[in-house]
Amino acid sequence: MKLFAATLATETNTFSPLPTSLDSYKECLFWKPGDPLEMPIWCTAPLWVARRRAAAEGITLVEGSCFAAEPAGSTSRRAYEFMRDEILTQLKAALPVDGVLLGLHGAMLAHGYEDVEGDILERVRALVGPKCVIGVELDPHCHLTLKRVKLADIIVLYKEYPHIDVVERAEEMLDFVLKTLRGQVQPVMSVYDCRQIQGYPTTLPLMRDFVDRIKAMEGKEGVLSISICHGFGHGDVPEMSSRVLVITDKDKAKGDALATRIGEELVSMRGKTSPQFYSVEDGITAAIEFNDAPVIIADPADNPGGGAPSDNTTIMRRLIERDVRSVAVGPIWDPIAVRLCFDAEEGAEFQLRFGGKIGPASGAPIDATVTVLGLKRDCWQRYALSPHQLGDCAAVRVGDVEAVLVSHRSQAVGLDLFLNVGIDPMAKKILVLKSSNHFMAAYGPMAKKVIYVDSGGALSGGSRTLHYRRVNRPIWPLDEKTAPGLIL
Repeated sequence: MKLFAATLATETNTFSPLPTSLDSYKECLFWKPGDPLEMPIWCTAPLWVARRRAAAEGITLVEGSCFAAEPAGSTSRRAYEFMRDEILTQLKAALPVDGVLLGLHGAMLAHGYEDVEGDILERVRALVGPKCVIGVELDPHCHLTLKRVKLADIIVLYKEYPHIDVVERAEEMLDFVLKTLRGQVQPVMSVYDCRQIQGYPTTLPLMRDFVDRIKAMEGKEGVLSISICHGFGHGDVPEMSSRVLVITDKDKAKGDALATRIGEELVSMRGKTSPQFYSVEDGITAAIEFNDAPVIIADPADNPGGGAPSDNTTIMRRLIERDVRSVAVGPIWDPIAVRLCFDAEEGAEFQLRFGGKIGPASGAPIDATVTVLGLKRDCWQRYALSPHQLGDCAAVRVGDVEAVLVSHRSQAVGLDLFLNVGIDPMAKKILVLKSSNHFMAAYGPMAKKVIYVDSGGALSGGSRTLHYRRVNRPIWPLDEKTAPGLIL
């Protein structure tokens, strides 16, 4: 049995001020066949899993290239076509193949392509023909377009947010591909469109129970897989919406009924699945007054994992002005400030301007006398099984507020963010993390309280404040009256 596997992934925020170039991929993941892949990085889990299982399961695996970039604005047309065509050329050289495994994100846009994953699948299908089994793993923050559902045989989305089950879902996807090729199952897909934009963190009780019940349905009575597409509200494309995908074993009627039932329940949860948000002042006050530690202040509005710059200074500025004690902030993306800290050397005290660089939503830069607490080159932080780059890092102190400055834009996901440069996160009363919810995998177990604050960063305010031009209407919360229903 011969399989081909490759990855091309990023999450595109169409409102982000940051363009995505070929260099953006080279700085993040630009993996070529034959290079070491000791653990799954970004969306490479399908290839990693297939490589690990190939010998034992009689698989001849042809490895294609893997490309990924940090979330930001649209990828340039030249960059996308270069990477896509490299993967397609590799696939063409590998033909004939029995199956194709694709690790994609699902919310990638390129100039001239508003459904990148659909474009890739269309070209792959044209090469491999109708009998080849195509399996795809997607991030739940994707746009589950009908084009890609019709072109693929199996699509599996991560169930958890934070995404701690990427490898587990890749294993499932490969299982379904192999079972389909062996004639053990005949997967058919059903899709229900909830017509809503909403956050669905599975660390909160309502979604935790919902996802646990969905998982319990799988593998019973012909139900192969159930995926909840959260959608990505900062991607202004026609099919941006929350959707339910059910895969059954040759029973479309069952799949349609189940997708409808789950979709209707998800619609009934509108406005109930996201955490409460505080203003900056109220959030800081609540953290100070809470009588235990550590307290996490999450800053989703400046989350680089959603395409924000990660250089907003609003929360840190108020912490300094209010003389808050025992607090650490990170990561603040400022390669220039990091370089200056290395030039000054550890232990130095000097005048530094940092943050507030990319645009109005970044706030004004902070000008202060800082003490350089720690320096380290080529830093990483661990998230589930995957390492995430931070680049060169510098820890600085202003008053009693400490901050980790990074040269590679990445959200806060691992304790290494602070430990790399000598800050003990467990010793702090307050930790301010630039992340929406992925931080919960590492920081949730240690946090005594989590407070979500709207800092006014690039992702501030949610979908109601965004000026959509392409999304299909009506959709909640932009519109009160919508028409959810089965669409495939």
